[in-house]
Order: sequence, then C-alpha cells, then structure tokens
Amino acid sequence: MLLVCMYTYTSVCVYIYIYIYIYTISSPFFQGSKFSSSSFFFSFLNCYQLSSSSTTMAALTVYPTVRAYFACSITLSLMMIIIYNFMTYYSNKPTYTISDDYTAVAEQISGDVYHWAEGFRMDYAQMERKLKIYAYPAADQRYSNYQTITGKYASEGYFFKNIRESSFLTDDPELAQLFFIPISSHKLHQKVSSYDEMAAIIGEYIQRLIIKYPYWNRSLGADHFFLTCHEIDTRATERAPLLAVKNLIRVVCSPTYNSSFVPHKDVSLPLINMPFTKPRPSIANDLQNRKILGYWAGVCNSEIRERMVKLWSEDLELEIQNETAYNHARMTKFYTSKFCICPAGSRITSNRIIMAIRYGCVPVIMSDYYELPFKDVLDWQKFSVILRERDVYNLKGILKAKAGAEFRMLHSNLLKVQNRFEWNTPPVKYDAFHMVLYDLWLRRFVIK
Repeated sequence: MLLVCMYTYTSVCVYIYIYIYIYTISSPFFQGSKFSSSSFFFSFLNCYQLSSSSTTMAALTVYPTVRAYFACSITLSLMMIIIYNFMTYYSNKPTYTISDDYTAVAEQISGDVYHWAEGFRMDYAQMERKLKIYAYPAADQRYSNYQTITGKYASEGYFFKNIRESSFLTDDPELAQLFFIPISSHKLHQKVSSYDEMAAIIGEYIQRLIIKYPYWNRSLGADHFFLTCHEIDTRATERAPLLAVKNLIRVVCSPTYNSSFVPHKDVSLPLINMPFTKPRPSIANDLQNRKILGYWAGVCNSEIRERMVKLWSEDLELEIQNETAYNHARMTKFYTSKFCICPAGSRITSNRIIMAIRYGCVPVIMSDYYELPFKDVLDWQKFSVILRERDVYNLKGILKAKAGAEFRMLHSNLLKVQNRFEWNTPPVKYDAFHMVLYDLWLRRFVIK
C-alpha cells in the first residue's frame, strides 16, 4: 500500500511539473514558444483528478512517511522548474539585429551621459521604423516659418524645415501617430502686434482644422503638437482656447515649471542663436587652453544676473561682465574658460547653454524651474553643473571644487553630447531634430 501511495504522489508531482512547464513556455518572455490550449486543459484535468482522488487524500492523512515524501517531491519539482526557467530564459533571450548604418553610430550612444544608452538605442531604432507624423496644411505661408533659420529663434525655423525634409512625414493621416500644427507664432508675431489678435488668428485656424478633419476630436488634441520658441509667443498661444487645453503637446524654447508647461507632456526645445560665429575648438589642445575658471558676459536683465555681477565682477578668477551690447570678441572666452555660467535672463533659459556645449565649455546652469532639453535621455549631471539661483553666493567656491578631475570628466562627457544639440539641413541621425522627435515619440502614449 505504501508503494502504491508513493507511486501515486510521484505521478502527481510529474503532472504538476508538466502543467507548470506548459504554462511557463506559453509566457511571452519565451520567444518562439507554442502554446496548445488542449494540452494545457488535458494536463490540468489529469492533475486535478489525481490530486483530488480519495486514495491520495486518504494516504496523506494516514501515513506521515507519505506526507514527507510528497513534500520532498514537490520541493524537488519546484527547484527543477526554477532551474529550467532560468536556463530557458537565457537560452531563448531575444537578440536584436542592428543594421550596418545603425552599428556605425553605436559608438556615439555609449557612456555615462545617457540614463540608459542601450534602451535609448533600441527605442530610437523603433522610432525610425514606426513614427509617422501628419502635418496639416498651412493656413497662410506668412505664418509658417519654413525658411527662417537664423537669429535667436533658429531652432523653430530648423524644425519647420527639417520636418519637411524627413522621412517621418506622411501624406496619409490614418498612418500617423502624431499631428503637427504648422503655425509659427514667432512669424505671426512679426506680422501682428497684439496678443489678442495673434490668439484670434491661431484659434480660427485650429477651429477650421477641427471642422475639416476628425483627428483632433479623437483624442481632444492629445496626439497633436505645435512649436514655438519665444515665451511671448507662448503667452499668446495660451490665450487661444484650443491651444491652451491641457492635452495638446507644446514644444517650446522657454519651458519653466512655474508656468503652464507640463513636464510629462510638453517638450523642451534647445534655444540657439544662428549662425555660430566660431567653429568648434580643436579637441587636441582644448583642455590646455582653458585657464579661466568661470565666464559670463551679457545684459543684467534679471535679478540673478544683477546679483552675480555685484558679487563677482571684480574677482580675479571669474570673468563676469555686464555688457549692454553684443561683442563678438567675447566669443573667444568660450574657448578659454572651464565653466560658462548660464543664468536666467528675461527668459528662463538662454542660448548660452547650447553655445557652451558647442564650444566645449562646461555649462553652469543657474535657472530655477527650467526644464532641460532631452533630460529623459541625457543625464545632464554628467556634462554640466546645475545650481540653484541662491548658489550664486558661493559660485566661486563651487567651481573651484570642481575645477580638477571632475571638470575633466564633465568636459570629456560634454564632447560626447555635442552632436545631440546640433541642427542640420537635411537632418542627421541623432541630431537635435531627431532628439526632439524622440521626445515626442516618448509622449505618444501619455495619458493627459
């Protein structure tokens, strides 16, 4: 009788193993596995019949030896299942094939400057394959900034031009994940003087799109985006009711947390001033040329700038200058300074940040509530110094503490991200245009 019971419980263990095995290989984690519902049901049925038989239950109650044997058998079976699952997972772990051109730039996406370099590389490749954007017809070419790619708001002009040059644009709105509203409020600002008039023109244009196309109403604008590069234009669009709704994605150059900017939904656009007056410095002797501890020159049009000039303008190791007019000669300071200080001005951001990155000068960002561009991908702590505005009182001490090995690390990492902030026409892989698109790609499933 004991042998019969032991045989019965051994059979139960085997059937439990088969059942869990079939269930396990049906998991989506195991690539290429096939799952048969009939086999699953058959194994489950036999397991249930055996485990619930009167002989089995009676033996468990009467014989302690059988109970011990049963417990050992179950433990052994579970250990076998765990070992098997680990072996199956690592043997069947999916491999990702990368095209030749993708491999050629893989070296650019490595190192500590990314939160997760491998994840970004794979998701970026998926974006290249799948992302499609539909651009609505422009209401008036005077308000569509397709060609203007100079001045302080060149980022806006580059994006308008790049989107037309890219393969992401589709003529079929049914294939699109995102919809672009091609109205340049900066261009409009040059034609119209009042905020209310700007808002009226924009609102009328959006209303026509809603009437003509069904796509806005499907998501209440959650998969639509527009772009503007001046906070004056941002304030004007906020007066347009349809653009002020919480769902619409705003791509802006002056993103600040103490305004209507929503970090998980909206996108920070790098602010540049084109054309650049100087080429990039030579990497070979770049570090040796940087003798100035910290540098800033500009107009004192904010409280933080006024305070910084008052505290440090006479310092011998920091070059802090209040200049009312732009001086081309000061651009050479970007070549010879370790740290380039980027305090908030009349806007929350400054094109000095991108200039500092281009010229290999580690940016020191002193701007509370500023949303850094591409922060979901890039770890800004690895190639810049981020300070609170109140740290201006200890600015020199902070920079001197970082001027040695930490500066060399920051400078080395800065060189790795320079191309991420470059605009090109036509656009180039991993450049600023593609990074903005990737930020939009990340937001395609965000629930507003």
